[in-house]
Amino acid sequence: MQCYGTDQDVIQTAYAWLQQGHDVILVTVLKTWGSSPRPPGSLMIMRLDGVVSGSVSGGCVEEDLLERYVNDQLSNHFPTRVDYGVNRDEATRFGLPCGGRLELFIEKLANTVVVKEQLRQLLDAMQKQPLPVRHVDLQTGKVSLETARAECDFVYTNKYVRKTFGPQWNMLLIGAGHLSQYVSQMALMLGYRLIVCDPREEYTRLWQVEGTELTTIMPDEAVQNYSQQPRSIVLALTHDPKLDDMALLDALQSPAFYVGAIGSQRNCDLRRQRLKDLGVSTVQLQRLHAPVGLSIGSNTPPEIAVSILAEITQQRHVPDQFNILTQSEKQTVNLV
Repeated sequence: MQCYGTDQDVIQTAYAWLQQGHDVILVTVLKTWGSSPRPPGSLMIMRLDGVVSGSVSGGCVEEDLLERYVNDQLSNHFPTRVDYGVNRDEATRFGLPCGGRLELFIEKLANTVVVKEQLRQLLDAMQKQPLPVRHVDLQTGKVSLETARAECDFVYTNKYVRKTFGPQWNMLLIGAGHLSQYVSQMALMLGYRLIVCDPREEYTRLWQVEGTELTTIMPDEAVQNYSQQPRSIVLALTHDPKLDDMALLDALQSPAFYVGAIGSQRNCDLRRQRLKDLGVSTVQLQRLHAPVGLSIGSNTPPEIAVSILAEITQQRHVPDQFNILTQSEKQTVNLV
């Protein structure tokens, strides 16, 4: 069973409202400055009778948008763009932190056969691979569905808006040990779907992290089953080369966005050589984050878990910044 976040809920609700005869306004967060409650790409829909689904802020912006829509004050034409919090007084009024600002993109989903068919196609495409992208031309308002590239969740330029729809990010952990418990607990709070793979009975019988999926199949099979789409992350955390290398061999040849492995720098160097001897190319090995995690001086399992999730978050949101780091600047975890 695939899990979906609020994006599918919003689109599914918009489709249902159109089927019921309502006109619908779709609001997308284009850009934020300072501390804003919702990230770019967040969605909200509104109806003239005051019903709302989704969110773009902590609540006050939604109320103002709805009031302006009901009173026909939003725009004389759609699509349109609206700024909130462009100065300190307005930021405070709308509950944005000091200096916060939101730029919103507002579309009218007219109750037409064409619009309803576009939403139906988008909903269908969310359940398939590759994932769909909804592309909106900012000059014409024309909407088209395209194929997603690996990590591009949301792109906004002065010409278009592109938003990827589909299942939430999968995180496959190889190993059900102590570190995996902390990684999974933190990752669940960040919205990941967690799959924990460990064929060792002595570890799986002790696993108790609620909200995760536990499998006892072999690691290479787990990679094949759970990490064959770009929104996948594979972390090898067992310290057992027989298990970790088995997963990495397949993961580095998969479309997974991020592949990482725990260990000291020496052990990670030895692992790279083993993988190279097994036929993994130099280009594929460059995808391996090992030692995994940012260099933040972490030593305990909870601290290492923070460093791992921090690096994954950095890769997802500011990949160019991460790419300037050298391997020597990465964390070396002195674990055997």
